[in-house]
Amino acid sequence: MGQEIIDAYKEENAMGFIKRIHHVAYRCTDAKETVQWYQKYLDMDFVLAIAEDQVPSTKDPDPYMHIFLDAGGGNILAFFELPTMPPMGRDPNTPAWTQHLAFEVDSMEQLFETKARLEADGIEVIGPTEHTIFKSIYFRDPSGHRLELAFNTATPEMSRKLDEVKWAMLDEWAQTRKAPKHAAWMHEQEFSA
Repeated sequence: MGQEIIDAYKEENAMGFIKRIHHVAYRCTDAKETVQWYQKYLDMDFVLAIAEDQVPSTKDPDPYMHIFLDAGGGNILAFFELPTMPPMGRDPNTPAWTQHLAFEVDSMEQLFETKARLEADGIEVIGPTEHTIFKSIYFRDPSGHRLELAFNTATPEMSRKLDEVKWAMLDEWAQTRKAPKHAAWMHEQEFSA
């Protein structure tokens, strides 16, 4: 979302005990391929590998490779390759577009450069998609995880307007399970602040 919203949230919640997300972990089909793909297309450094024959938390005998990638800003993206488990699948009750990882980039140029690199290697890319407060592209990694690169375009006025209605929208949704219209301006052709 808009940086102003994020900054205001951080200031409001400075007393929380969570420092940051330590890492987010997903499953992958091939650890080495995953490291090389994220290095090539998203410029992520490979920072750590852990391999075990037994799961530390459950003590299950299950060999795995756990890899960690630097996703920037102190964020770590991790994957498990699990060779003894059935092939990866997806929850059939959750639409394919729902679960995804979104990464922020500094410019539209970075968005377009990444899109061109992906497409040059035959990787399908959707977008750029206009979300009013950011623009993004969507694509899948070698394991099939949906990824998004986003460039923020929100103005301070847009961020303020969204901040003012967030609780009213959530409350209305909780009662009706229908999309509230408090921020319908986001879907109009032009935003007038």
